[in-house]
Amino acid sequence: MTSLSRELVFLILQFLDEEKFKETVHKLEQESGFFFNMRYFEDMVTNGEWEEVEKYLSGFTKVDDNRYSMKIFFEIRKQKYLEALDKRDRAKAVEILVKDLKVFSAFNEELFKEITQLLTLENFRDNEQLSKYGDTKSARGIMLAELKKLIEANPLFRDKLQFPTLKNSRLRTLINQSLNWQHQLCKNPRPNPDIKTLFVDHSCGQPNGARAPSPVTNPLMGAVQKAGGFPPLSAHGPFQPAPAALPTSIAGWMTNPSPVPHPSASAGPIGLAAANNAAILKRPRTPPTNNPAMDYQTADSEHVLKRSRPFGISDEANNLPVNILPVAYPNQSHGQSSYSSDDLPRLVVMNLSLGSVVKSMDFHPVQQILLLVGTNMGDVMVYELPSQERIAIRNFKVWDLGLCSMPLQASLANDYSASVNRVMWSPDGILFGVAYSKHIVHIYSYQGGEDLRNHLEIEAHVGSVNDLAFSYPNKQLCVVTCGEDRVIKVWDAVTGAKQYAFEGHEAPVYSVCPHHKENIQFIFSTAIDGKIKAWLYDNLGSRVDYDAPGHSSTTMAYSADGTRLFSCGTSKEGDSYLVEWNESEGAVKRTYHGLGKRSVGIVQFDTTKNRFLAAGDECSVKFWDMDNVNLLTSIDADGGLQASPCIRFNKEGILLAVSTNDNGVKILANTDGVRLLRTMENRTFDASRVGSAAVVKAAPAIGAFGSANITVGTSIGDRTPPVAAMNNDSRSLVDVKPRIADETLDKSRIWKLTEINEPSQCRSLRLPDNLTAMRVSRLIYTNSGLAILALASNAVHKLWKWQRSDRNLSGKASASVHPQLWQPTSGILMTNDISDTNPEDAVPCFALSKNDSYVMSASGGKISLFNMMTFKTMTTFMPPPPAATFLAFHPQDNNIIAIGMEDSTIQIYNVRVDQVKTKLKGHQKRITGLAFSHTLNVLVSSGADSQLCVWSTDGWEKQASKFLQIPPGRTAAPTADTRVQFHQDQIHLLVVHETQIAIYEAPKLECLKQWFPREATGPITHATYSCDSLSIYVSFEDGSVGVLTASSLRLRCRINPTAYLPANPSLRVYPLVIAAHPTESNQFALGLTDGGVYVLEPLESEGKWGTSPPVENGAGPSTVSGAVAGSDQPQR
Repeated sequence: MTSLSRELVFLILQFLDEEKFKETVHKLEQESGFFFNMRYFEDMVTNGEWEEVEKYLSGFTKVDDNRYSMKIFFEIRKQKYLEALDKRDRAKAVEILVKDLKVFSAFNEELFKEITQLLTLENFRDNEQLSKYGDTKSARGIMLAELKKLIEANPLFRDKLQFPTLKNSRLRTLINQSLNWQHQLCKNPRPNPDIKTLFVDHSCGQPNGARAPSPVTNPLMGAVQKAGGFPPLSAHGPFQPAPAALPTSIAGWMTNPSPVPHPSASAGPIGLAAANNAAILKRPRTPPTNNPAMDYQTADSEHVLKRSRPFGISDEANNLPVNILPVAYPNQSHGQSSYSSDDLPRLVVMNLSLGSVVKSMDFHPVQQILLLVGTNMGDVMVYELPSQERIAIRNFKVWDLGLCSMPLQASLANDYSASVNRVMWSPDGILFGVAYSKHIVHIYSYQGGEDLRNHLEIEAHVGSVNDLAFSYPNKQLCVVTCGEDRVIKVWDAVTGAKQYAFEGHEAPVYSVCPHHKENIQFIFSTAIDGKIKAWLYDNLGSRVDYDAPGHSSTTMAYSADGTRLFSCGTSKEGDSYLVEWNESEGAVKRTYHGLGKRSVGIVQFDTTKNRFLAAGDECSVKFWDMDNVNLLTSIDADGGLQASPCIRFNKEGILLAVSTNDNGVKILANTDGVRLLRTMENRTFDASRVGSAAVVKAAPAIGAFGSANITVGTSIGDRTPPVAAMNNDSRSLVDVKPRIADETLDKSRIWKLTEINEPSQCRSLRLPDNLTAMRVSRLIYTNSGLAILALASNAVHKLWKWQRSDRNLSGKASASVHPQLWQPTSGILMTNDISDTNPEDAVPCFALSKNDSYVMSASGGKISLFNMMTFKTMTTFMPPPPAATFLAFHPQDNNIIAIGMEDSTIQIYNVRVDQVKTKLKGHQKRITGLAFSHTLNVLVSSGADSQLCVWSTDGWEKQASKFLQIPPGRTAAPTADTRVQFHQDQIHLLVVHETQIAIYEAPKLECLKQWFPREATGPITHATYSCDSLSIYVSFEDGSVGVLTASSLRLRCRINPTAYLPANPSLRVYPLVIAAHPTESNQFALGLTDGGVYVLEPLESEGKWGTSPPVENGAGPSTVSGAVAGSDQPQR
């Protein structure tokens, strides 16, 4: 095979990988033998896919090729053999010995005999050489390290372990270039050809004057469907009649949704390259950080946005719209020709003195004489320009400090100040948002005049909130934020509920630019490392990953009509770049000249009239014509501007606000701007009255906006919302809004905590029990949900099983059907060893195996292993002292158990070999909780010392520790239990203490939220997540049970003891433990001080425990994001 043919295989491999043809990729790797994918090999070995491992290796080497190859195959087959022996599968072991290992006997007969003798041993670890063999996972890991060394040393793998450095979508680029050449050779080239096939050469054919250019010509090489064959590359007819070129390539990706449920589509360049029938964006393969050679694009490869021009093609020819959506500048119907540079606002008409440094400005989108300003001191001001009057001001102040996260509270305690990073009006001007340098976003509602009201306070990010914008996904007004924590988030602008969180940037996110094409909403984001990403409003990740010019901190903005995309940024070295993007190619279309080489700060820019660009640079304002890369003109506004001033046009482009170095703002105007200001100068500002440039049209309520024609993003005010008929009432927006705001407030007042006081208000069942009633110390549902296991303080276990019946078809635990207190025919009880201790003084603990076959348990004495079917004691081990106080099975290996001890240590114990592997020391008092995260590979421990510790399960090193924050004015018992439980996501951690419920984030143990009960309920006795992690069930010493919404830690339902306990004033009974059903999210069980066990469920007519309170101040229903709930009352 020639060198070029070999390179073509690499291009095909890259293409297949980008399109997620996973099996085909690896098949081609194997059949070609050109690239050995070490990551794929590691995954197969780790998972024990031995047949696939050998099949993949066969493409590169055979057993007898050399000594390295022989050793590779021997180690794999030996491991397979040992695993069969470990499973006591002698037949399988013999088969492996005969079929796989016998081939090595010819090379080392003694070794083969020794391997054969392992069959005679009860445990092959009795062989001295294998005595240190651990479990399967660790053995595979050790072998894998050895295999990698052998492969790297094997000359047959030389030059096959590194994938060549390629630009993204290199094969597509080559085809696009070929089509450009073919189009160049057309006798009658059309301006916007519609590419339909790659099977034959492109030709435009004969011209036809009656046909107009296609408004949307999909970019080349969109998605390749996995079902239904390869569709035509264009989803459109040959040439559709249409007036003018409107949408750019982003509409091309997303017009015609695919009929395939989960289509595969090219990530393409920054324009998110067109999908045709499968027109959904797809995430490109992200370069790995740990081993870029194992992927198909390296982390430092140049991206397509830097794609070089084909040799010999002029700038104009290279930009021929063969595979892009047309941007027909000369023929645009936007009235460009009616504007000249004389229309730019150049005349200084006023100076506003603010008293602090201007950080961000925005003109009202409708009442264009209003200017919103934010400063470095956290001040937010609204100016009415004709009168030069500041009509509203708000200083930085957290509205409800009690709802803030602990890190924010600590930060504010140290320094109660914050700078404004961004201010922006909503498209209709009813709201505006403020992004601060400390965690917080404020949303204000503006009713006109001085009527400025607090609307939402959202703790949006950890650290600085760097940017904010409004958007309309699903016709719902939302706020998009980004921050220092590298995340982009989308919030409901009415409720503050978090809708989406987009993660993927590797550096703080600097700016966001929401936009839409046709009916598709998307967001561009930029980070301080110069990365540009794009997101749809889903959870499928970033669709593109490209570099801004100069790897600069960049802002992006569309022209007012939404057809052209620009960005401006400044690199760390001070080099600034103002560019226009070719969206479909993800490449820079043109770079504008004239910005300074060593800018101070990050250059800001704005667009106006679909014609001009302006940037604040070198103490001046610089202007460009969008179609000309050379500087049009520059003005210093009579001097005194900041080095890199903030600038902002009003919607019509007749006023321009520029920040000055004396903490002020200069307003520049053209002739129309001067006329507007004079016209309004003698009028007292009144939002209910409209002027020539302040036409207020009726619009729908916030959150119910139906327009698909609003351009949001940097040019957010460039389109006026359409009129919406509300009961045939065409009142102005300012007339409608107060009513809507009142309705929202009324709803929040109407909500009430659900109180359950009577037995008729819920379903409850006390489980039958004919054994001695003793305090229930531990309680758990079996993993199948068919039974409940309790451990009483007298060291006896009780097991209740539900049977299938007409009333209970599933056989699962239910409050509607009585279970059976189950005992084997032998009549024996599962009773723990109690040694010489008093069971009442012991700390009972147990853990259930994944298959419900075994329970490991202790009550102050030895640890016992019981068979759940026969109740027989399988073994006992670890006699005290110290006694075990908490038990947890390793999630991947039931032979490994973490045992928390009375002496504050944690012992990692291997049941099979009866050996303590390691002891973990970090607590000062007994261990009261253990929880594994298989996602993070950590063990979290908690103790009676109110301390949390995080341990790596790989080497058992301590990664972090933190003491619980006891609320002021509350004292905890000196040995109070602290329990831990992981959320379904295996990252967020529920921490339960008698004084509080808290949510932490592992592995750093950042406290995200806390909730403190009322004094009247007494201490918390226990708490647990529901099976879906959406609720938290909390039991109290007064007998009540609270149901919290997990995401916001807000109490939504209280079940009082009178609802499930019979009245008995002389007997104080309350739940000590609470357990959640493993599949029924609204069912839980209580273990009581009197020995009773109750199962509780809501009424079938209700279906759930209460309703969540309306979200206020940013505590969304789907987020765990940093607010402290001060009590169990509805938080205001």
